[in-house]
Amino acid sequence: MNQKNKDPEVRFEFGANWNRFLSVLDETSILEAVDSLKKALNVTTLKNKSFLDAGSGSGLFSLAAYRLGADRVYSFDYDPKSVACTEELKRRYFPNAKNWEIEQGSLLDKAYLDQLPAFDVTYSWGVLHHTGDMWRAMENLAPKIEKNGFLFISIYNDQGLASRIWMKVKRLYNICPVPLRFLILIPCTVKLWGPITVWEFCKGTPFKKWREYAKKSRGMSAWHDVVDWVGGYPFEVAKPEQVFEFFYQRDFVLTQMATMAGGHGCNQFVFSRK
Repeated sequence: MNQKNKDPEVRFEFGANWNRFLSVLDETSILEAVDSLKKALNVTTLKNKSFLDAGSGSGLFSLAAYRLGADRVYSFDYDPKSVACTEELKRRYFPNAKNWEIEQGSLLDKAYLDQLPAFDVTYSWGVLHHTGDMWRAMENLAPKIEKNGFLFISIYNDQGLASRIWMKVKRLYNICPVPLRFLILIPCTVKLWGPITVWEFCKGTPFKKWREYAKKSRGMSAWHDVVDWVGGYPFEVAKPEQVFEFFYQRDFVLTQMATMAGGHGCNQFVFSRK
């Protein structure tokens, strides 16, 4: 599953999904995002720190870093609509911020990354595995972490056969005409959420996990994450030990890890650079 994306013209519109997410983003979700950064990095503030949001998506975590007092926030994304989402959040909350820069750029563009400085905190959640060449994206990103700085990433867990099946589902979703995509999305939603929903009904707490999703998932939206999961293509996966070994060989130390215990979704890593 570590091969390069073989059909780069097939790509999910991440930015369009993030744009819809912004319509439901509220202060509670923003505070959950801020709290998730604090816990992962074991900090109470990012004062005197620079923050790179590599693949900024909705812009939520660029906003969270700015809320935490980062001296400089630099956000970039490959998708122009994601760039627009990040710009929209800046416009809403910090329109006059001079130390929050937003650009369009690619993790696969080494020349682009080479012209950026190193940062104290680099954040790339759920991004590297959607570039079409995950390991090259990691290679390009590694030098962007300052000495003693932190890299906070998440990578889809390698489930073997299940991951290969999901790859086919994701590609099918993206080549399917838009009006027919619900034929894929609905059964996938049932697959992902059906068992827990039935269990919660039996316990008398219907839709509890769905309603509280933002509190457990960095301020994100359950529905928009389902769409992102089903449609998210290009798609690559890795075993936790592969990610650990990759960064260990580049003088990084693992400071925190949370895995999916063999299930689908993202394994989370925080590394510090020696």
